[in-house]
Amino acid sequence: MAAVPLILHLLPQASSPKKHHLFLIHISIFFLISLSNPQFSFSISEDDALIKFKESLKNTTSLDSSWLKGTSPCDKNKKWDRIQCEGNVVEGLLLGEAGLSGELDIDPLIALPGLRVLEIANNSFSGTIPEFFLLGALKSIYIDGNQFSGEIPKDFFAKMGSLKKIWFARNKFSGSIPESLTNLKYLMELRLESNAFSGHVPSLSQVSLTSIDLSNNKLQGEIPQGMSKFGADPFKGNADLCGQQLGKECNKGINKTQGAPMSKLKWIILGIVVSLLLVTILFRVKRKEDHFDKLGKENLDEGLHVGSSIRKSTSIHSKGGDSVRGSTRRGGSQGGKAMGDLMLVNNENGTFGLPDLMKAAAEVLGNGVLGSAYKAKMGNGMSVVVKRLREMNKMNRDVFDAEMRKLGKLRHKNLLQLLAYHYRKEEKLMVSEYVPKGSLLYLLHGDRGISHGELNWPTRLRIIQGVASGMCYLHSEFASYAVPHGNLKSSNILLNEKYEPLLSDYAFYPLINNTQIVQSLFAYKAPEAIQHQHLTPKCDIYCLGIIILEILTGKFPSQYLNNQKGGTDVVQWVQSAIADQRESELIDPEIASATDSVEQMVKLLHVGAACTISDLDKRIDMKEALRRIEEISLI
Repeated sequence: MAAVPLILHLLPQASSPKKHHLFLIHISIFFLISLSNPQFSFSISEDDALIKFKESLKNTTSLDSSWLKGTSPCDKNKKWDRIQCEGNVVEGLLLGEAGLSGELDIDPLIALPGLRVLEIANNSFSGTIPEFFLLGALKSIYIDGNQFSGEIPKDFFAKMGSLKKIWFARNKFSGSIPESLTNLKYLMELRLESNAFSGHVPSLSQVSLTSIDLSNNKLQGEIPQGMSKFGADPFKGNADLCGQQLGKECNKGINKTQGAPMSKLKWIILGIVVSLLLVTILFRVKRKEDHFDKLGKENLDEGLHVGSSIRKSTSIHSKGGDSVRGSTRRGGSQGGKAMGDLMLVNNENGTFGLPDLMKAAAEVLGNGVLGSAYKAKMGNGMSVVVKRLREMNKMNRDVFDAEMRKLGKLRHKNLLQLLAYHYRKEEKLMVSEYVPKGSLLYLLHGDRGISHGELNWPTRLRIIQGVASGMCYLHSEFASYAVPHGNLKSSNILLNEKYEPLLSDYAFYPLINNTQIVQSLFAYKAPEAIQHQHLTPKCDIYCLGIIILEILTGKFPSQYLNNQKGGTDVVQWVQSAIADQRESELIDPEIASATDSVEQMVKLLHVGAACTISDLDKRIDMKEALRRIEEISLI
């Protein structure tokens, strides 16, 4: 029997021509609706859908070479750029920082049933928010760093129940934060900072929500008490917000007629606070200058001595050309003036004396549990970092000298070099090279400029490899120490101009005599240290694992916070993903676009997990960690 078109089977049998005519009109209307509404249209191939989507964009040069009609976006041999695939199904569009603009046409993307991640961050898109709600299966949407504006409808997210991550930061959105966000039961991350949202903060009490940022908007009223776990930072930059998170009481009884007097009072209080702050800053700067002057007056005529058991007389020239001479002293046991020595342990970066430091322009870099750090720029143009160590005061000079000489002898490309030190009974100074690019912590989580953008996959892999290499060296040199590093975290990893990591604040554990300060070292975050106050070299391995997971996911680890309120528990998060075989979902979207390397990333994620296993016996050692990392880098 010959095949008959389906439409003929639908035609009424033995009916009048008039009924035939009416039926055809209905069918025609159905097809017109289908053509005008993509949800009713016949399915199109994924390559056709993506090509149609690309046609709505401008400046698509980065896509033109691989997005070719008639080819498969997920072809293993020639996969399209900036496409993430699961097998032969398009799972993610990773179009961040691609220089794109134009009006987004969301309709073609409806033909991608497997689409879970849409990332168009840091482009030049503008206008009102596109109809992303048509993509109901999305799990992650990143549109931060564009120029989208206007209000977002309150029910915008009502049909997007699978969403876990929403990044709408650094746009120009206004109006209220959509109430439909409160119904997203899987929501984990919400980033709405640096917009112009106004009105109240909706009560986002989802258990799954671990990261939120509503800072720098125009929000008003009381922060819901259920959001107290997030602390103050996510709400800063909203002058009219109040609540216990900000330590600002809500004056609910104040009416509009009191507005003008309260506004004046607010300015008066602000003026007082600013004045007090300026006085405090000036006092601290003066105190710091007095402290350096005191050090200088104690032994201003002494130059920089080479750290050895017999300190020979040395002479260096000051800026004016006068000779600044030091005297010969037997090391270690001397008191009085001997306390004023600045001991050089590494002269590869040039020589300098205590007078040079006294005259240097000083800049406060920060305060940590071990002390304060200053940048000192000397007259010869050389910049160094001076660390004032407060918690080593019970150590005698002989022991301190011996430990400093050990540190001064270390030579590894991934260690920050100690240049000199100064011993006083009340405090110690350590002088090291200055690294202008800053810490890994800042570049990953604080900086959003060029330096952050250059943290691509090859750079991150090189950083991980360098950190592991430096740690392996420390574990070899200080094998007898309970923890050879002891304080490994991203704030103690500096990056040079080539983004090569330099470990700092290492091998301090034997020097610290304050039990409370010792326990604030990051090595004490390892499970065995928390439970049994037991430190071993494998505590360093745990810290290395945190670094690996932090770099791969781009998340700020909650382990860095004393109360662990805020950030992401990267250890538990990764272990859960590995158990569910969804590791690729955890990769930072900013590097996931390097889809040819996702296999490397996932394998490295497993190395990070192996470093953070709670069971000490099952946790790998440093040599094995380095071996696995180097093996992955060769893939």
